[in-house]
Amino acid sequence: MPVNVKSAGLATTVQDLGRPGYYHLGIPIGGAMDRLALRAANMLVGNDEGAACLEAVFMGPELEFTEDTLIAITGAELPPKIDGEVRDTWTTLKVKKGQVLSFDYLRAGARAYIAVAGGIDTPANLGSRSTYAIGALGGVNGRAIQPGDVLPVGNASVTVSEGTTVPANLRRGPDKPAELRVLPGLYAHRVSERSLDRFFQDTWKVASEADRMGYRFQGGAPIEFVDREPPFGAGSDPSNITDACYPYGSIQIPSGTEPIILHRDAVSGGGYFMVGTVISADMDLIGQLQPHTETRFVKVNMHTALSARRERAAAIENMRQALA
Repeated sequence: MPVNVKSAGLATTVQDLGRPGYYHLGIPIGGAMDRLALRAANMLVGNDEGAACLEAVFMGPELEFTEDTLIAITGAELPPKIDGEVRDTWTTLKVKKGQVLSFDYLRAGARAYIAVAGGIDTPANLGSRSTYAIGALGGVNGRAIQPGDVLPVGNASVTVSEGTTVPANLRRGPDKPAELRVLPGLYAHRVSERSLDRFFQDTWKVASEADRMGYRFQGGAPIEFVDREPPFGAGSDPSNITDACYPYGSIQIPSGTEPIILHRDAVSGGGYFMVGTVISADMDLIGQLQPHTETRFVKVNMHTALSARRERAAAIENMRQALA
């Protein structure tokens, strides 16, 4: 069953859970910025949790369906409309042949996930359908969708009852101000103790440069570095290091002024120091932050990070049970 793209929204791409295993070759894992929301959307239409969906940023696309099917929209509060009638998010919706899905204006969050029963069935590259535009991999010819595209959809195997919904207590979004838990380390020794404390005390704001590669933050105090003699191969700026690998979620601070959290489509290495890493359980929250959102970085230890990972896994299992 194909889906016709009438309008594409601002930046709508095909995404699944990504292509792990190639980061050492410079190809990032990619995939949904908010993995919990993608999993939920797929559960609501009977897909495998990792099936390909559409990830829409700030504005939704306009899609025409050529057969009766089930859809679900999760993540950002971007109210869907079927033939102009506003419907619920985080809910199994039925669309009929010829009906058009569009969207009202954004209420909260940044990225919405649109699942179709059967999953978006574009060709897989390196085991994933996720769009990695810089490398022209996945999605529709390695790019965001465009008006006139025809999206193939797989065969639905499980039927979910119309109106099935994810309970409100199982939906997760950032608080106000947003709080991102960070495990200090990596090159934190390059920063003075006073400055590192200030980094975690300050309230930052999401800058306009916030995309799938990384999120920049502004408004906090500049970083004070420990004096040193630059090692061979590092640049003269105190934020420079001899090139190193970049973990997902790591926070680099070029020139010590504006932190950047590296996300799903980030490069695999470079020459900026990293003050720490956002824990895996909070990576989804970053993708739902709008520009100018106030954000705090919260220092945690490894015990807290691992506990948060277990709690997130339990939340996903609770969602499975609620929708079973």
